[in-house]
Amino acid sequence: MDAADIVASVLVLGIIVVSLLSNVVVLICFLYNPEIRKQVPGLFILNLTFCNLLLSVSNMPLTLIGLITTGHPWGSGLCQIVGFLDTFLTTNSMLSMAALSIDRWVAVVFPLSYHSRIRHRDAVIALGYTWIHSLCFSTVATCRSWVGYNHLYASCTLCNVRAKGAGTQFVIFTVVLHSLTFLLTLIVLCITYLKVLKVARFHCKRIDVITMQTLVLLVDIHPSVRQKCLDEQKRRRRRATKKISTFIGTFVVCFTPYVITRIVELFSPGPINPHWGVLSKCLAYSKAASDPFVYSLLRHQYRKTCSLLANKVLKRSTFNSSSLRIENNAGRSDNNFSPTNIIQPSADKPLGQ
Repeated sequence: MDAADIVASVLVLGIIVVSLLSNVVVLICFLYNPEIRKQVPGLFILNLTFCNLLLSVSNMPLTLIGLITTGHPWGSGLCQIVGFLDTFLTTNSMLSMAALSIDRWVAVVFPLSYHSRIRHRDAVIALGYTWIHSLCFSTVATCRSWVGYNHLYASCTLCNVRAKGAGTQFVIFTVVLHSLTFLLTLIVLCITYLKVLKVARFHCKRIDVITMQTLVLLVDIHPSVRQKCLDEQKRRRRRATKKISTFIGTFVVCFTPYVITRIVELFSPGPINPHWGVLSKCLAYSKAASDPFVYSLLRHQYRKTCSLLANKVLKRSTFNSSSLRIENNAGRSDNNFSPTNIIQPSADKPLGQ
């Protein structure tokens, strides 16, 4: 186990911890807050959280074991199940992100008719499609025995070595898989979020015009107030651009290296550096750790729910500690007034004297 494997192991371990904690918090918020459960995006976020949690407890730990043992420490049956989950969960999570972007696009572009266009029934149908889409590709790969331990990524996933006999069929399958998952999701994200950004900038421009007209009318306004209004305009425009860049940027940074490595692996005459393969896999895993912050925990509703839960837990712990303190004080009082501590009459003095 060299230094690169040690660094990769620490990285995978950190991703597992962050992914588990953050996705569990999102799940608790969803279960605790009825308002989040009523919203249509909550269903997509729940599905994304489910995929991330299952990926964190199934695929990531086995990749960590593969890095530590520098080999294949588990049986082929378990590896096939984990490989099936790898394809299914990754595909499902990508399509869930695409569904979330479409939901945001409809909410921003058609705000007045949003509730008639996107209903819970529509969300369930969309999630049903993501599951069928993901199951088709993962089932085909498993039934064709194209899933196994891939040393390049130190994990159970699609494996070129097991698919050598298939040749062209495996190449077509891999290209179609990434085209209908990664590429399709990337196109949907770019189209929807760029349209959202366009609408947001249009609204910001209208607000800026109204603000400037107001500032012109208010001749006696203090220069510092005028400057604050102008600074708020700039922050508003930057905030919209930053959010859209985060949605698209995290997807591209986390998944693009892994997908490109997969495609290059099909046509490369020579071997690919295994350290790069493991790094690309770690980047793909890191999306499961970043999704809770990108889509949930940084939003006001989730932050408010987390704050309420934290206050509730702290109040309960404070109440328990105060109750324990009262019980201890009561116990001490009982000991002080116990019969053994009452002053007995002196042995050498008879009673009554």
